[in-house]
Parts: sequence; structure tokens; C-alpha cells
Amino acid sequence: MKSGLFITVRSDSTRLPNKAFLPIMGKPTIELVIQRAKKVITVDKIVVCTTERSIDDAIIEIAQRNNVDFFRGSLEDKLERWLGATRAFGLDFFITMDGDDLLCDPELIDIGVEQMQRCDVDFIEAPDGLICGSFTYGIRTTALEKVCSIKGTSETEMMWTYFKDTGLFKVDTLNVSDPVFYDPGIRMTLDYEEDLAFFTAILVGLNVENNDVPLRQIVPFLKEHPDIVRLNAFRHDEWANNQKQKTKLILKSDK
Repeated sequence: MKSGLFITVRSDSTRLPNKAFLPIMGKPTIELVIQRAKKVITVDKIVVCTTERSIDDAIIEIAQRNNVDFFRGSLEDKLERWLGATRAFGLDFFITMDGDDLLCDPELIDIGVEQMQRCDVDFIEAPDGLICGSFTYGIRTTALEKVCSIKGTSETEMMWTYFKDTGLFKVDTLNVSDPVFYDPGIRMTLDYEEDLAFFTAILVGLNVENNDVPLRQIVPFLKEHPDIVRLNAFRHDEWANNQKQKTKLILKSDK
């Protein structure tokens, strides 16, 4: 089966304006995400998935500069954007990597790819307690096609509910047992100024130029520097509640 890694990103953001272009060690955050994605060894294609708006031309320029593919699609409908990308590149499944997850771990993504290849599942999610932002989802293209045929809205930012809550798909959690990857107190996603300070402290503290340090090395560093974890940990409940409020399952049959 042909696999992809989709980096989902757009230029505008509300809580942290222009976060895709904010610099850390002289590089925009989205370039750091792309650099990390290129450490994944099991996928056939890395695709930056953004919108057709001119405001996102700068994201395409960064993708091209870093020699990765891109796809432009719907602004609101992330599912349709992904579906277009799967068709454009002939992919059987893909792993998602959000543009604000600067330390999403290549090892965990490789585990997810292997699991999608080996197991008869439609959707893989992170297990409870896995470090927030270290892994997102694995999705089979046939399941995505089904979801796109039954959803009743184009607002699909919180798309996971269509795979988990409809009872139509085989859902699994990522098969990872090593305790180094588990810590609900660590928050690794970029939504607030404090998150930017958190990522900056890690990359500067480890003197990382190409964002290639594995999570296995980052976690011990954070254990030695709990002050860095405290920079943004208090934001997590607010972020989680916001995610919950935006999650709605709307099917065509409900209309």
C-alpha cells in the first residue's frame, strides 16, 4: 500500500497570529515541522496540505524550498482537502502531522505506518496519556471516502468524530508501550505565546538546527528542566476544552 504523511497547515490563526511563520532559531515553525517530517523513513510521500487562497502562497514556497510535495484544497473542509491529496498522489492511507506539532515524533509515525500496513484498521489514534502533539492520526483512504460521503458539513476541523463515533469504522490506538512517550503533563502543540516559548526553550536548549532530535532525547531533557514544561502546561485544559466545544458530528441524514 502506498502511504503518505500529510502536514496540515494554513497561514491564518486566531490565538497566535501567523504562527506558521513565527521564527525559532531563524526558521519559520512550518519549516521546522517539514524538517522533522523528513526524518520519517516509512512513508512514500510527504505532502503539505494547505488551501487555495493566495495568503497561503508563502506556505507553498516553503514546501518547495524544502523539496516536499504540496496540495491545495478547501479552507474549512479539512477532510475534502485530504481526500483531494490522496487522489492526487494515489495514496492508500496517510498519517496526519499538524503544522503546529513541531515535535511530532518520526519514530511514532513509523510505528503508525507499519500498523496501518499490517492491521485491518481504518483509523488509528494516540493512546491515552501519550504526550500531546507527539502523534495524531492514521487514516485509510477508503474510510476517508466514506466519511466524505456521509458528513453533513464542510466545517471538519475536529474530524476525528466521524471515524470514532459513527460506528462504521475499525478504530485502533497506536501500538506503543515504551513509557518514555507517555506524560500527560507535557504539552507539545503551538497555539499560544507560551507554546512558542516552550518550543524555543527546547530547540535553543538542545542547540537544534534541523529539528532532528528524537523524542527519546527530548523527554529526558524536559525531566531535567521542569521549568520548561511549566511554561505552557497550564494552557492544556483551556486548549482541550476549546477542542471539545468545536467537535460536532453532523451527518447528511441529520439534515
